Amino acid sequence: MAKNLKVAELPIHDSVKEILQEYGILELFPPQEDCLNAGVLDGNNIVLASPTASGKTLIAELCALKHVLDNNGKVIYLSPLRALASEKFEEFKKYTSIKKVDGTKISVGISTGDFDSAANWLERYDIIVTTNEKADSLLRHRAKWMDNISAVIADEVHLLNEAERGPTLEIVIARLLQVNPSIQILALSATINNVDEIAGWLNAKYIVTSWRPIDLKEGVILQDEIQYKDGGSRKIGQDTRLTIINLVLDTIRNGGQALIFSSTRKNAAAAAKNVAIHMNKVLVPKRGSKIVKQSLEEQTRATLEKEAKKILEAGERTQLSEELANLVRSATAYHHAGLTGAHRKIIEDAFKERKIKVLTATPTLAWGVNLPARTVIIQDYRRFEAGLGNYPISVLDYKQMAGRAGRPKYDKFGESVLIAKTADEADYLMEGYVLAKPERIWSRLAVEKIIRGHVLATIASDFAHTEQGIYEFFGKTFYAYQYDVKAIKSVINKILRFLHDEEMIYVLGDDILATKFGKRISELYIDPLSGVIIRDALQSNPPILTEFSLFHLISHTPDMGPIMRPYQREIDNLTITAEDHKQELFIDPPDQWSDNIGYVEFLGEVKTALVLNNWIEELPEDKLFERFNVQPGDLYRTIENAQWLLHAIEELSPVVAKNKDITTLSTELIQRVSKGIKKELLPIVALEGVGRVRGRIIFNAGFRTIDDLKHASIEEITSLPSVGPRLAKKIKEQVGGFVKKDTWERLGKIPEENTQKELFDF
Repeated sequence: MAKNLKVAELPIHDSVKEILQEYGILELFPPQEDCLNAGVLDGNNIVLASPTASGKTLIAELCALKHVLDNNGKVIYLSPLRALASEKFEEFKKYTSIKKVDGTKISVGISTGDFDSAANWLERYDIIVTTNEKADSLLRHRAKWMDNISAVIADEVHLLNEAERGPTLEIVIARLLQVNPSIQILALSATINNVDEIAGWLNAKYIVTSWRPIDLKEGVILQDEIQYKDGGSRKIGQDTRLTIINLVLDTIRNGGQALIFSSTRKNAAAAAKNVAIHMNKVLVPKRGSKIVKQSLEEQTRATLEKEAKKILEAGERTQLSEELANLVRSATAYHHAGLTGAHRKIIEDAFKERKIKVLTATPTLAWGVNLPARTVIIQDYRRFEAGLGNYPISVLDYKQMAGRAGRPKYDKFGESVLIAKTADEADYLMEGYVLAKPERIWSRLAVEKIIRGHVLATIASDFAHTEQGIYEFFGKTFYAYQYDVKAIKSVINKILRFLHDEEMIYVLGDDILATKFGKRISELYIDPLSGVIIRDALQSNPPILTEFSLFHLISHTPDMGPIMRPYQREIDNLTITAEDHKQELFIDPPDQWSDNIGYVEFLGEVKTALVLNNWIEELPEDKLFERFNVQPGDLYRTIENAQWLLHAIEELSPVVAKNKDITTLSTELIQRVSKGIKKELLPIVALEGVGRVRGRIIFNAGFRTIDDLKHASIEEITSLPSVGPRLAKKIKEQVGGFVKKDTWERLGKIPEENTQKELFDF
């Protein structure tokens, strides 16, 4: 095909062309043309490795639309992160006005949570965006509509190399190929060294390109001079003694935005605070009349104040939200997993809209949502990890971060800069990162802890019922392609013995079948070891059953994820707490003297249980963060995992223990943990728009039941702190109350027919 192929010339429906042209997409980028030449619209499997912003998403869209419009097919889009899934869902939605052959419009769905569900409602969608984990759980539930999938788009496929997420992606792709061997695979990545191996595994053609719509200048800065990969160099101004600040100010003065990668959350927050102090030097324009400058400054301040207000209104007002809001007023922010999802979203949107000029982040952002910047600054190339200490990041990680440089439509080039302190270090960074190739991608599958659940799912979901059948499935994985299925056989054998000994599977002749217990564990999407811990615990109840009992039990399972590690200063108090709650524990604590490591781990479980206990006792978030030295993102991740594991207890207790008290308590706790409330607030917070803070305000004002609210006047509810007219109306509608028109007139707000949706969406 000729270069600069026009969208108007593509072999796609005219309705698709019209939408692309509306969005200003008139011709294809070279990597996109390469994909068409390789047969991506003809059903060929393709692995595309091309830089950020080179147009991979458009190829995914064209591939998906071809299946839906020409073949009446169904497409699943796999994403490693919920935030990325939401981003892709929004991008696909622009095609929902297009009509299919049968006259119905293209439909796009998204599902990223609730792992204990077949999500049959997804059947009605043509394009379904999910996380890898959700897709895995759907396969375990044998969702029938998945048999009709004709194409799978696997985003960020280089994450096969990542120990936590890679194995699930690998299993999902292998499983989809097992269900439908003729399925088309489109695998996308920014950085792959051994792309030929991944293509070989998928029986795919591969395209590797370094083409970018915006040139990337990679370099290393020492003091005031940047040395670039191409041999060029430039000097920057010396506003301060700190190189990183000077680099940021230089970027903003030249109309750019800066993205700073720091090794830890603490360093990211500190960098943002340091930058914010100097932002007044560049936020206010230096040229122009005094009146013009004053007007621009006022506009900028007003815009940033609106964003700061959003931060403060997203959830409870805390010290952290105050800190973030203050940074945003200086067009600066930090972004890491310790923040709430709401705060991260506000910051991401403000950065995309160029309101926030400088964003500091931990390296995980490099694998996440699309947040390009003119200049990417890698503050330090070492990362701290518990048990490993400080170690250099991989070249693959560096290339992912560097790839964020350059904003399409805004920049003529992107700039990625590593900071060196000495000349020797500058040479090391140039050779070891800027000029280096990324490491090979290796499968991380053959670890017992990782594939335990996948072996059980293979049996429980009827994908294989013999030992040979299990080996054949795992023989289709990337691990078996890179090594040999024999290398994984010993691990599978060990897992099968474990599953048999723990009564999750049984043998009948040559067949291996799942027990009722084993099948439920697989459907609940928990580690079989978590299932064993829960089962054994529920069969021997503690002398006193309390909320703390279940909180400690779920904290003891591997699925709780990172528990809240006790600091040295907390050890004594946690030891006393553990002794105070001894009669409530399902699990006996290890001996403090013979197993010190195990005992400290146990105290971490106690701390996690204590945090959850304080949460449902309505301890304000700020006090909770201060008391336990925990960050909001970590708290909400723990809350989410707790809900999931409490649901597992709720489902397993009738199967393994038949203890109604445990079932009842776990059901109640799921709701209380979800909202962070005492039991008495359950009816009130069940109302949409009412959370833990508003619920407590309403309850303390004397409205303790739904009936109380039903008989309350609209004026009484509206007069409560943080409850305005819209929410009051919404509450009255939900409880079956009636609001007269003259009441709204007295309140100075008459809802018109076209505002009803707004009222109910508040």
